[in-house]
Amino acid sequence: MNTMKRSISIATAVVAASLAFTSIAPAATAADSQSGSNYVVSTRSFPKVNVAKANFFAEATSTEVDKDSNWGGLGSMDVPQTKSTAEKEAEARAQAEKEGAEQRAQEEAAAKAAREQAAAASRGQARESLTDTNANTAQQEAAPAAQPAAAPSVPTSKNGAAIAAYAQKFIGAPYVSGGTTPSGWDCSGFVMYVFSRFGINLPRTSGAQAGVGTAVPSLAEAQPGDIIANANHAAIYIGNGMIVNALNPAQGTQVTNLSAFGGAAYSIRRVL
Repeated sequence: MNTMKRSISIATAVVAASLAFTSIAPAATAADSQSGSNYVVSTRSFPKVNVAKANFFAEATSTEVDKDSNWGGLGSMDVPQTKSTAEKEAEARAQAEKEGAEQRAQEEAAAKAAREQAAAASRGQARESLTDTNANTAQQEAAPAAQPAAAPSVPTSKNGAAIAAYAQKFIGAPYVSGGTTPSGWDCSGFVMYVFSRFGINLPRTSGAQAGVGTAVPSLAEAQPGDIIANANHAAIYIGNGMIVNALNPAQGTQVTNLSAFGGAAYSIRRVL
């Protein structure tokens, strides 16, 4: 009962307030009209809304489209598919691993082939070495023992011509620096050896040999068997401007002209 009375009182108050507002508004308008034209009155109409809005926070929009308007078609919807960065990186790693595995396989195959080739070559060399060893052994067993070369016989005549003839028997003997025998000698060792076979002892060096015996004034007066020497070379004169001498390891003992002295001065000595 009290609730009903309270509701009637509230409704009566609302109606009274409305009537009061309605009576005030025309009075204000009339007063404004009488005050002059210093005011601008604006009015605005809004479309009638018959349905209550459910969402008071959404903005009301209205769109009108002509029925003949052409907005174009949707076109092709073929959208290309792209890959993410992670997918691209995964594919790159997989490709790198694949290439690395292929390269390792190729390297292993090449190394294996090289090892096999080296092993085959080693076996071939071993067989060749064994064959050569057997062949050399057979030749050594079949060949008679080499006999030492007999030294040329010494002439009984002790004259220059005999010395020159005897010296020429050693043409082709090897040159060995410091040597004094037919197995290998140098220039002064050769001269000393030849004269020793005739009982004449000469100094060891070419410079000392250039001072032995008697000096011969010129080449025109030289005779076979004379010694021609200087501090660097020694030889035995055999006539006609020719000498026999031990030259060097490449040429050994040879007959040459006096150019073997290289244009240097020399002495001509006679010891017989």
